Amino acid sequence: MSSKTLDHALVWFRRDLRLDDQAALYHALRQARRVFCVFVLDTAILDALPRADRRVQFILQALQRLDAQLRAQGGALIVRHGAAAEEIPRLAAELGVQAVFANHDDEPQALARDAAVAQALAAQGRTWHSFKDHVIFERSELLTGAGKPYAVFTPYKNAWLKKVDEFYLHAYPVARYAEALAPHALAQGVPSLAEIGFQDAGLAAHLAADKAETLFEDFLQRIDRYDRARDFPAVKGPSYLSVHLRFGTLSIRRLAREAWQRMTAGERGAEVWLSELIWRDFYHQVMHHWPHAMGSAFRPEYDKIVWEQGPEAERLFAAWCRGETGYPLVDAAMHQLNSTGYMHNRLRMVTASFLIKDLGVDWRWGERYFAEKLLDFDLAANNGGWQWAASSGCDAQPYFRIFNPVSQSEKFDPEGRFIRRYLPQLAELPDKLLHAPWLAGPLEAPADYAPPLVRHDEARQRTLARYGVVKSRAVSD
Repeated sequence: MSSKTLDHALVWFRRDLRLDDQAALYHALRQARRVFCVFVLDTAILDALPRADRRVQFILQALQRLDAQLRAQGGALIVRHGAAAEEIPRLAAELGVQAVFANHDDEPQALARDAAVAQALAAQGRTWHSFKDHVIFERSELLTGAGKPYAVFTPYKNAWLKKVDEFYLHAYPVARYAEALAPHALAQGVPSLAEIGFQDAGLAAHLAADKAETLFEDFLQRIDRYDRARDFPAVKGPSYLSVHLRFGTLSIRRLAREAWQRMTAGERGAEVWLSELIWRDFYHQVMHHWPHAMGSAFRPEYDKIVWEQGPEAERLFAAWCRGETGYPLVDAAMHQLNSTGYMHNRLRMVTASFLIKDLGVDWRWGERYFAEKLLDFDLAANNGGWQWAASSGCDAQPYFRIFNPVSQSEKFDPEGRFIRRYLPQLAELPDKLLHAPWLAGPLEAPADYAPPLVRHDEARQRTLARYGVVKSRAVSD
């Protein structure tokens, strides 16, 4: 006799575009005799994007893969194009399901959308169920001894490591219940870019949605070097898995489990990588407890800072966006972002620091630009990173810590391999001049490279004065 309590259920895929180890899908399959699956190309999000957007291409690729996997298991993916808050209740009624299952999305706009969906479903007599899937620990699962959320990373990390065990990292055995997957006539394949009003944005092959397994297996061959290689942009050091975590084409439990087991066995590289995954959880719990930080400073006193304004600020910002600041490492990083949709993590810190503390431009401008360009854009992590650089976030770098773009370049790209890749006009400069081309003589200086927008030492003094509104004493780095 079946123990299932539902006849029909609908699983709404969002940032969890995989068939294996998917929490909402697992729970729906266990509770319902027939399970339908849907993804909504949400016009509330898509209409705000440029018509050539790599993320949209990535999503369509992931949906094609997901649909093929579902069909191989006896199901299929229904794809709708419209406002999700309207499409989900409408589809639930069309299918006659008793419940809709989804995984949590704690972004403020997503919470409002999900609340509207749950209310509409309730009005139809249907239930809404959502589950943790995108992080290991969420919301209020980790609190201080006083019952408050963590605002400092190290004690959060310690609590995370103390609590984690096999239970929290165990995969959901979706395949065991896959016989409940059901096809439907409404599942008519994944639309093309043109059919939803988008154009090819030039998504690089190695960043494609179907590369998740290849990238993961490759990273496991070099994870033991992660702690030593991750800061050098010309070296194959990072995991390159951030986009797959963002869209859920790989399970966070799978990645964290691998890192945790290797760390337990004494691997330093795995320990450092696991710490990066914990930072991701940390920023998501910050977003949950302090949603105001998604649009303003986490520490409100930092909103008193007066940033550059008017045409001059716009000129400086535009030059930064184009990679024409006159500082090679900053410019090469921006060219990497603009041409690929990816930027090395060390360079995200360097370029953010330069915009904020060398050019004096509001960190929110840079945050929005990254949000538009990054293939792996994640609101919580992007905001956390920018507020770290601006010193306005929780557990941020001190306001007087100001990256020197030349010394960063000399330290992390000493031979200029990364710079020469993205700034070929500097390729003939000797290494000693590559990091500061303005020091070259008239015969060596490249004519087609911009002079520095600012002098770093002078900009640093302006920044210390600018931050004086929130700090009474300027301490030299």
